[in-house]
Amino acid sequence: MKRETRLLLEKAGDSLVLSIELFNRPYERGRASATLILLDHAFEMLMKAAIIHRGGKIREPRETETIGFDKCVRRSFTDGRIKYLEEEQALLLQTINGLRDAAQHHLLDISEGQLYIHLQAGVTLFRDLLRKVFGQELNTQLPARVLPVSTVAPTGLATLFDAEVSEIKKLLAPQKRRRIEALARLRPLAILNSALQGEKGQPGDAELRKIAQSLRKVQSWEDVFKGVAAIEIKTDGQGPSLSLRLSKKEGIPIQLVQEGTPGAAVVAVKRVNELDFYSLGAKQLAEKVGLNQPRTLAVVDHLGIRQKPDCYKEFKLGTQTHKRYSPNAVNLIKESRPTLDIDGIWRNYCATRRKRRK
Repeated sequence: MKRETRLLLEKAGDSLVLSIELFNRPYERGRASATLILLDHAFEMLMKAAIIHRGGKIREPRETETIGFDKCVRRSFTDGRIKYLEEEQALLLQTINGLRDAAQHHLLDISEGQLYIHLQAGVTLFRDLLRKVFGQELNTQLPARVLPVSTVAPTGLATLFDAEVSEIKKLLAPQKRRRIEALARLRPLAILNSALQGEKGQPGDAELRKIAQSLRKVQSWEDVFKGVAAIEIKTDGQGPSLSLRLSKKEGIPIQLVQEGTPGAAVVAVKRVNELDFYSLGAKQLAEKVGLNQPRTLAVVDHLGIRQKPDCYKEFKLGTQTHKRYSPNAVNLIKESRPTLDIDGIWRNYCATRRKRRK
């Protein structure tokens, strides 16, 4: 391991330990903000260590400063040589970074339940990445006894948001004159929702007031926080071995947002009609990649596209099964084509089919 990688990894571990220590602090002054700031710093250092460890760079050409949090996430999620982040892991990192930004630069009133979820999920993610990228266990960075501890551990985001929205509505009640407190408490919910929808930046007071008005008008918060409604909490184990992850609900694709898109983060959860997302049959796929249909199917087999849930899905309508491809399949074939021996793939495909017939 390179010396720079090792030092960054140690720094990441230091910040994680301090974040957990502050979460477990028995008094409140500065506790939530400091916990989020240090958790965010832990992940930035971890990502930089991982990028260097995988042969990447954390400085742009002719720049003296290292890349920031967002570029670390993008490089760790999209660079084929470096890539180690999964979609849902990138979503969690975006959320933590958004909460840190609000805690450091403005007002953030985050409930104990939310803070617990983000820190416990953060510890799980730190452990997963440490194991995946460096082959190390978390106890190399933390004493085995150090874990987030909370007297209230929510079992689901729905329960948590029900309680949060109820408290916010009380603060917004007529004659209360507690609008600033209500907006500060609404902000972490809005940040989580925005991060999950691929929107970057902090919600302004005008946007928060608009959300507050919407909450008063609708019966269900899912109609207002559609990004959060697409996510669920999954837990493995209990007690000291608890692992907590935020995961997309089944059937809801997570999409990459192009770099440079104004106000966009790296990935976003989008609620889409699945038949609209998987919009291509074999014929349409072949037309878009510039091959005939048999050779396109040979390339599909060669690249294992039917094993990639974001590229291919089968739909059963009545007695018929429809095989459908998403635009991701088109992109994968086009990106891979310069390195493919199409004629060789076709010969192997034909030979395999002949063997199957026998």
